[in-house]
Parts: sequence; structure tokens; C-alpha cells
Amino acid sequence: MPMSRVPRSRRFLVCEPRHFAVQYAINPWMQEDTQVDVDLARGQWAELIRAYRDHGHTVDSVEPVAGLPDMVFAANSALVVAGRVFGSLFHAPQRRPESTAYETWFKNAGFDVYRPEAVCEGEGDLVFAGRYLLAGTGFRTERAAHHEVQEFFGVPTVSLTLVDPRFYHLDTALFVLDDGPEANIAYYPEAFSAGSREVLRLLFPGAVIATHEDAMSFGLNSVSDGRHVFIAPRAEALAGELARHGYVPVPVDLSEFQKAGGGIKCCTQEIRS
Repeated sequence: MPMSRVPRSRRFLVCEPRHFAVQYAINPWMQEDTQVDVDLARGQWAELIRAYRDHGHTVDSVEPVAGLPDMVFAANSALVVAGRVFGSLFHAPQRRPESTAYETWFKNAGFDVYRPEAVCEGEGDLVFAGRYLLAGTGFRTERAAHHEVQEFFGVPTVSLTLVDPRFYHLDTALFVLDDGPEANIAYYPEAFSAGSREVLRLLFPGAVIATHEDAMSFGLNSVSDGRHVFIAPRAEALAGELARHGYVPVPVDLSEFQKAGGGIKCCTQEIRS
């Protein structure tokens, strides 16, 4: 019998996709001038927010800024641990103004914000996993930012190299299932270099392994509260494996956002108090 999992209430920061569009191409999923169904995107996003609230989570929202079509991807804005905010410096110049918009929200909410010197894309490449901070590099966040974030939080930071451009952020290839010192993860091994795969195998021997189809369906761009896993509906094999491990999959369709290379986690910044 799978063990009983206990959820923990989370606080999320999101941004309404009022200006969402695909106006440029900065990852393999994006094709310039792809037509986006804005009404569908807003409806899908609203379903995600409803699902979070229905499961007891708090959701705050930052005001979207015209001309910043990717601002909906709130996860890239920062990493927040113990009320401390490590901000962002985007790789693509088109996204750099987002850092200021999110920094303003955090400051107005009473947070101090550290601005990194090296390119760093928040929870896109920084994943807090129990006693470790997992840090992705290879396509966006620079390795120098891993040193900065370790010095800022004082948490052992494990660098992981991404090798497949379709999985350009760590949060497209890996997500954390639960909190605490024995935190576990789900991930797609082929997204990582050989050395990084070995590191993950040693650190997380009980990890849930996703298939290629799961990963391509954005199944690893998921959010877990320790029991419920908000997951892309097409990641059926992964959802089944999670259920066998005692988690409860909550399918939420954000397919319109996949046109820009995003999904559930991309749209969700967690504020850890």
C-alpha cells in the first residue's frame, strides 16, 4: 500500500496572462508570431488558480505589465526562502524588465530583494529540495549565480548541467515532491549530463523517474504540496507512477502556455516564509 502523504499549505505568487503572447523565440518551443488564444490562456490560468485555492493554498498576484508577454511565468522572477528574496537577471534582453516589475512587488510586500550579478532565472533554475538547493545551468542561469545563491542563503548548492535545449530550465526536467530533510524529487534523467545524473541518483535514490513522453508533455513542470501534484494532463504515465507512490495527481491543462515553453510551475512562484 502507498504511504499516506500530508499536504502543506503554500503561498504562491502569480501573474495574470493579460499580455501573454509569443512575440519572439528564446527556446525551442517558441516560434515567432505563433498565434495564442488569449481567452483560452486566461481560462486555463484561472483554472490553475482555482485548483490552488481549492486545495487550501494562498495565491497573491502581481500586476502584469504591457510589453512583457512572458511575465506570466512568475517562477523565473526569484527564489524566496525563509522570507529572503534572491531576485533575477534574465538571459534574454526581452525579459530583463520583468526583474524590476517583480522586485517592486516584493519590496511593496515588505521583502528585501538581492539582485544577482550573474544571469539567474529564479525558480526556473533554482529548486529548493530539503537540505539542498538544486541549481541548473547550461542554457540560462550561469554557474557563477550558483555561488551567489549559496552565499546568500547559506544552503548547500548542487550544480546540475542541462544538456537538451528543450529542457532549458531545471523546472522543465525536475520538480520536488515533498519538503523536509528527506525531500524527494521526480525527474527526467536524459535532460542532464552524465555527471549530473549520477549526482541525482546518489542524492535521491528513491526518486520518481519520468519517461520521455512525460517530459515532453511538461509533466515535470509540476507543483507539489507534499500530497497533491498539480500536473499536465498528458503526463499520464508520470501521474500513474506518482499515485503508486501515494501522491494525488491534480490534472490542470496549461497547453496554451506550452507554445512559449511554459507550464504549471513556470506560472507559479512559491513564497517560503
